[in-house]
Amino acid sequence: MEQKVQLLDKRFKVMIPAEELDKAVAKVAEKLNKEYASSPKPPIFVGVLSGAYMFLADLVRKTTFDNEVTFVQISSYEGTQSTGVVKRKLGIDFDVEGRDLIIVEDIVETGHSIKHLLDYLRSLNPRSVEVCTLFFKPEKYLYDMPIKYCALEIGNEFIVGYGLDYDQIGRNLKDVYVLDND
Repeated sequence: MEQKVQLLDKRFKVMIPAEELDKAVAKVAEKLNKEYASSPKPPIFVGVLSGAYMFLADLVRKTTFDNEVTFVQISSYEGTQSTGVVKRKLGIDFDVEGRDLIIVEDIVETGHSIKHLLDYLRSLNPRSVEVCTLFFKPEKYLYDMPIKYCALEIGNEFIVGYGLDYDQIGRNLKDVYVLDND
């Protein structure tokens, strides 16, 4: 495991090693396995591109129930800061009425993106919609919508790796890194 990396103009250090991430993903998968084992139709994982792709892939491999996978793309980030404006670039292009949907996010901070996505998906009349996130920043969260499945809670640090990026760089890192201000 490389302890520090340089991405563009910033230096980062390891915050969460890959082994710890794997354990957190397995724990969330177990909860999902219990909850969705008896769903009348296979639940649909709705992966939020681009950041959630690694988490979603590992999560789905750890599930034991039949499921489907699709993707949406939304964006609210530029550099290390959220713009507060959510843009949806790709959406659901098939019928999800009466189906269980599980939104899979890389990170939930303010909740603007999740609120936007929940409103959109609920308008499609699913049986249920829940949120599953790798990281949750409760101190920054502005809504009272519950985040039912959370792998790890973190503070307000800016992180990269395991799908999360800094200006599109660093998604390929197997560990999660935090800005190194030392």
